[in-house]
Amino acid sequence: MQHGGRGFRDDNKRHKKGDMGRGEYFASQPDKRKRNEDANAKRERAGNVAGQGIQYSKEEIEAEERRPKRKVAVLIGYSGTGYKGMQISGTERTIEGDLFQAFIRAGAISKANAEDPKKSSLVRCARTDKGVHAAGNMISLKLIVEDENIVEKINAELSPQIRVWGIERTIGSFSCYQACDSRWYEYLIPSHAFLPPHPSSWLAKQLEQLADEANDRSSYEGRQKDIENFWEGIEASEIKPILQSIDEDIRWEVVKALQGEEEASAKAEKNDEEPGAKLAKTEVNATKVNQPDADQPAEHHSLSDAEMERVLRLRAATKRLRNAYVDAKRRYRIPSSRIDRIQAALDKYVGTKNYHNYTIQKTFKDPSSMRHIKSFVVNKKPILIGEGPDESKSEWLSLKVHGQSFMMHQIRKMVGMITLMVRSGADLKTMDESFTETRFSIPKVPGLGLLLERPVFDSYNNLQAAKHGREALRFDKYEEKLEAFKESEIYQRIFREEEERNEFGRFFNHIDNFKEPWFLYVSSMGLKAMKGYERSPIAEVDGSDGEQDDN
Repeated sequence: MQHGGRGFRDDNKRHKKGDMGRGEYFASQPDKRKRNEDANAKRERAGNVAGQGIQYSKEEIEAEERRPKRKVAVLIGYSGTGYKGMQISGTERTIEGDLFQAFIRAGAISKANAEDPKKSSLVRCARTDKGVHAAGNMISLKLIVEDENIVEKINAELSPQIRVWGIERTIGSFSCYQACDSRWYEYLIPSHAFLPPHPSSWLAKQLEQLADEANDRSSYEGRQKDIENFWEGIEASEIKPILQSIDEDIRWEVVKALQGEEEASAKAEKNDEEPGAKLAKTEVNATKVNQPDADQPAEHHSLSDAEMERVLRLRAATKRLRNAYVDAKRRYRIPSSRIDRIQAALDKYVGTKNYHNYTIQKTFKDPSSMRHIKSFVVNKKPILIGEGPDESKSEWLSLKVHGQSFMMHQIRKMVGMITLMVRSGADLKTMDESFTETRFSIPKVPGLGLLLERPVFDSYNNLQAAKHGREALRFDKYEEKLEAFKESEIYQRIFREEEERNEFGRFFNHIDNFKEPWFLYVSSMGLKAMKGYERSPIAEVDGSDGEQDDN
């Protein structure tokens, strides 16, 4: 029996085209012009979709004055909220789609080339996915740039969410994707993410129990010294008064309901993902108390007035208690000693290491798992975001990583690891094992806080640009505008989304109440606590989160 081979399928049948001769095969291919015409007709039937080019009539194209195109680099920034990513699409609204249409309307792309971005040789430096922001990114293409006010004209055609910082002439063969040496990413995270797990949570109880088993209680408490008694203080000053004000007949039901929300959100579904993968997804499997319509049973019409009144009181009291915890965490201000510990954890990433545990579908022996991190730094000055006086604002930390390239989920898992280590009072030496063949389950933090800071083009600047008399490609000259844009269009949007959805709070509730041993390597027992429970080799099935540079 013949298997495989030229022209054969796995079922031992020949491919249809495998029976053709070469001449017959090529004769069967549709005419290229006809194929393009059919594609255009299909787009016209579908209507004008945001993200496509603009079609002009033959008369309009012939009437337009022909002007020279030049190869340029366009330095841009954008908030990804409301967009289906960076890459142009024929069916969705994208950053490139809006940019391309703005180029056309500003006169930077001729009507003859307005239909298809490929005619302008459009290339992106770094792809970002749905909702991901970029303070600095770049596209390279051919534009008409003889108008000295072209940047202002393009920006006038764009929403405030997208800005063109500048346009620079490049050499004719320039590709911003190929010329990029490295990239800076920023991850913005609320400082309360580094609070230890609540004492009543499953993880907190395990950490204490395992510290005793390892005879490490003193060292464990020492690593949490700068945060000791935080939760006790909140319970006494914030939670106890609320509990005392709740009617006695529902008081403990409220407490159990709130604990039930956290436990329910932490249940992992058994599917084809690796253990712990579900924890990175911020959609909460909310319980009845957490759902506006679920407080009322399906047969709520059969409830008496008294029973309905009790259900409503239970719902209101649970919401009040939950909000008290959320507000207390948002008022938290991280001490400098804890920031130093965060930096010590980030320093573990610097250099060339094996990141097979920090992505998906990679093994330790895969050469592409090796990545070089130039720096990973936490800004020691936290950012206060929100309205009103400073004490009512939420505190956030800026983490910036500079690397040559990143794999899928890598940055979010890197942040997930250091956050888990610091908040759990772990011995940071455990991180060293994550770069070895030992398999770890590392949750990825929400994609909400991730943004592309800027790409770097040092090799091009020092060699090609200098040789051919072109301007160096740097974002430094736009620093003031770029920082103002980050504050108004990116930071504020991240903050508002967190205010509305409490993604980070829900994410760490998942972690703290996930009753499996996958993350107990953060305990005083280290990897011994996971013996027999190493990470499953089954790959995660999930989409990209925006920091993947490899295509």
